[in-house]
Amino acid sequence: MPRLNQKNKLALGSSLPFYYGWIVVLVAFLTMAIAVNARTSFSLLFPPILSEFKWSRGVTAGVFSIGFIVSTLLTPCIGLMMDKLGPRVVLPFGAVLTSAGLIGSTISSESWHFYFTLGVLLIGGSVFMSYFGHTLFLPNWFDRKRGFAMGLAFAGAGLGAILLLPLIQNIILSDGWRQAAFVLALIIILIVIPINLIFQRHRPEELGLEVDGDEISNANTKLSDSGNLNTRIVDQYWYDKEWTLSTAMRTGKFWWLIVSFSTALYAWYAVQVHQTKYLIDVGVSADFAAFALGLVGLTGVIGQISLGAFSDKFGREIAWTIALMGFLLTYACLFLIKFFPSMTLIYLMVGLQGFIGYGLASVFGSVPADLFSGKYYGRIFGVIGGFSNIGAAAGPWITGIFYDYNDNYNSAFLFAIILCLISILAMWLVGPRKVVLVMGKAQKINL
Repeated sequence: MPRLNQKNKLALGSSLPFYYGWIVVLVAFLTMAIAVNARTSFSLLFPPILSEFKWSRGVTAGVFSIGFIVSTLLTPCIGLMMDKLGPRVVLPFGAVLTSAGLIGSTISSESWHFYFTLGVLLIGGSVFMSYFGHTLFLPNWFDRKRGFAMGLAFAGAGLGAILLLPLIQNIILSDGWRQAAFVLALIIILIVIPINLIFQRHRPEELGLEVDGDEISNANTKLSDSGNLNTRIVDQYWYDKEWTLSTAMRTGKFWWLIVSFSTALYAWYAVQVHQTKYLIDVGVSADFAAFALGLVGLTGVIGQISLGAFSDKFGREIAWTIALMGFLLTYACLFLIKFFPSMTLIYLMVGLQGFIGYGLASVFGSVPADLFSGKYYGRIFGVIGGFSNIGAAAGPWITGIFYDYNDNYNSAFLFAIILCLISILAMWLVGPRKVVLVMGKAQKINL
């Protein structure tokens, strides 16, 4: 890949009438729109694969869980790769793995084939381009509007869901799931790889810029905000510390953050994988079940942007609590739909999941950077993400086992609700507000 010399870097960074960080966000938005929904498409491929091969739901849903186990093993390595190579290498590499998995699945016929192609390559490889992969570098570009920027980038997953998932479902119905997988692989190759190779960047310093687009002369502090630096920092010792992986792992906040993230991801991915099949089981058409999944993604566009901005103003803990309550009530609605089927409950479930629940992604991307930003952030978040992915891997698999054992999802939904409450409690124990205040809280202090 050709390298820009220092003069060209500075020219690229200063020639635009706006901050280059917003181009970074736009590229992330487009990448997330495709890459995250490539992984989500397993929810649409799941029913026809289940029908064709007559496997149990636990075995088939295990493909998703295997993928997240692989993700768990990969995430520390991806963090190290990001620190050393940057997103222009890491994200296209993930795109190659993901598209290879989709193409490989079209010639698969045994369960272990799918574990490798859709599990290891598709779902495991997608972590390079997922919420996790982008969280490794997007916080480098923003401080004051970190939650909003993260939410805006992550909202791409929602817009992609409403555009891409119905397309995939239509191809499945007309030409079969294999053709759908091939088309999706082609989209990844033609769009995701080139835009990241050309436009994506790791840090603003690469282009002679500062965080938030501040003037270089004003960038001597990690937090430059019109005199609000002192009021934003609550724990000066923590904030000034040069965090390494070993020092971070010796803190309680590190481990409570993993508890909060892993339980939240369990709730997120358990419903994402099983929702479509569950709605079909209770009498909803396959078309509408796929539409509902896409509608969750569309409402998630608003949810992630708005809750990200909300977290910048009112705090990460409050925003996280609201998001997890969205998932808790989503499970409650799914439980009630079985006994009181109605379109009202389905749309309520969609709104709670998308408008509220999906907002946790922007907080997920902001809190670790609030606590452990610095030279070794990629390594630190790589380990946090790796442990947290245990929850993402366990969610679909354990939910499938609950169903196979009980022939219903009642116990699975109750268990997910309990984990939502644990996630909320753990985030308050992390207490990012005790280290540095978000912008909105600092402004109130100055008034």
